[in-house]
Amino acid sequence: MVRPPLPALDGRIDTFDLTVSTAVDFLCSVWPELRDVRVEVAAMPSIDDPDGMPRWYVDAAHHRIVLFRVPIERLLVPGHDDLAHRRIAIESAVFRAAAEYTGREPWDLGPHGFHDH
Repeated sequence: MVRPPLPALDGRIDTFDLTVSTAVDFLCSVWPELRDVRVEVAAMPSIDDPDGMPRWYVDAAHHRIVLFRVPIERLLVPGHDDLAHRRIAIESAVFRAAAEYTGREPWDLGPHGFHDH
């Protein structure tokens, strides 16, 4: 007997995880110092931050970045909460967290930066 095919990854959590994974794979291919970093996804932060709702947490001492799915997805600007904007927000959070980890600007993390030549 053959089992039926698995359903496509089309849920919000699956899409979030796939977008994070793709962005992390790209960054690791360009920046070797990110290859040993463990990137995790959690639903919500477990700490209170007086500056607002954190979207990620960087623990450089333990080579770890934690992205918080709910704040990244839910704190989008009204009218910009469609699939494309959600993906941009997720990728932006990955790049900004990686930039914080490496001490660089997010715009410098592309293979040649995102500067005009």
